[in-house]
Amino acid sequence: MEHYITLSLEAAQALSRRILQRAGFSAGHVEAITRSVVAAQRDECHSHGLYRLLGIVETAERGGLNPQAMPEVIDQAPGIVRVDAHYGSSLLAFEQGLAPLKEKAERNGIAVLAINHCFHFSALWSEVEALSKMGLAGLAMNPTHAFVAPAGGMRALLGTNPFAFSWPRPGENPYTFDFATSMVARGEIELHHRAGDSIPDSWALDDQGQPTTDPATALDGAMLPFGGHKGSALSTMIELLAGPLIGDALSHETQAANEAGTGRPCHGELVIALSPKAFLGEQSEAGLLHAEKLFEEMLGQGARLPSQRRFEARSRSLKEGVTIPAALYRDLNALAGEEPAGEEENAH
Repeated sequence: MEHYITLSLEAAQALSRRILQRAGFSAGHVEAITRSVVAAQRDECHSHGLYRLLGIVETAERGGLNPQAMPEVIDQAPGIVRVDAHYGSSLLAFEQGLAPLKEKAERNGIAVLAINHCFHFSALWSEVEALSKMGLAGLAMNPTHAFVAPAGGMRALLGTNPFAFSWPRPGENPYTFDFATSMVARGEIELHHRAGDSIPDSWALDDQGQPTTDPATALDGAMLPFGGHKGSALSTMIELLAGPLIGDALSHETQAANEAGTGRPCHGELVIALSPKAFLGEQSEAGLLHAEKLFEEMLGQGARLPSQRRFEARSRSLKEGVTIPAALYRDLNALAGEEPAGEEENAH
């Protein structure tokens, strides 16, 4: 029976900070990364939570990112903000580009944030939710590494290429979705591998192009796009918009960091913000209330809105803390150079 550890949110934040500080990350990166991974853990998005600290520290140790990089904000055009992350984490670059993106969106109705040369590992929903908290609708997307075979193909070429959207709702949690254009996020397969569990044969192919239920074989082979040719086409669109359009890499032109130091894990990210106030002026409030009719009809049929599970998990975690496997807790403490603290332990 696998054992789990329950941490308060404060303890999870403190552990993340100690790990990142020990790994040589600047104060700005420490805080931005900690905000992201703890928010994901709080919302029970386990594949993007504290587990991700293992990968980002390894990437830094292998020279795949600069933990001290200072993002450079560039006023590219009336509706475009560019941030050169200078091969640091995307999170600090996003946070520093957020204020000028908001200003341009409110002035023009729509604005784009292009982040270049960034190491991206985080969930996108937290970024588009940051926009919806400002009263903006937001979209975000980025390529990854070549993990996914195009529809009808046998070899990895596309990234898992996530896509997120958030819509502000008066007095309610925003309408938000965030999904990989692969069948699942790669982190889900990694977690199955870590736990010794099999995966559905619809998730990935082996290195011979055949369906596999072995997560280790899947990680060495190619993941599959969701929805066949539809997911493949959407993934290709993300490659183009968050790659060549902003002068950055396609997924197959990047590689994970490696021990030889020859990996190229950095790429681009595209964020689009739209202002209901700029579109509708004095009618913007009425526009948002009009949108609520759609959500009411959906809920009235018994449907669930995207992210409802996350918001329920958030409410629970704010009261009870977050729970992670004891093995992961030990690995995280090792990264911090510490013995595991005596936190509450559960057996699941």
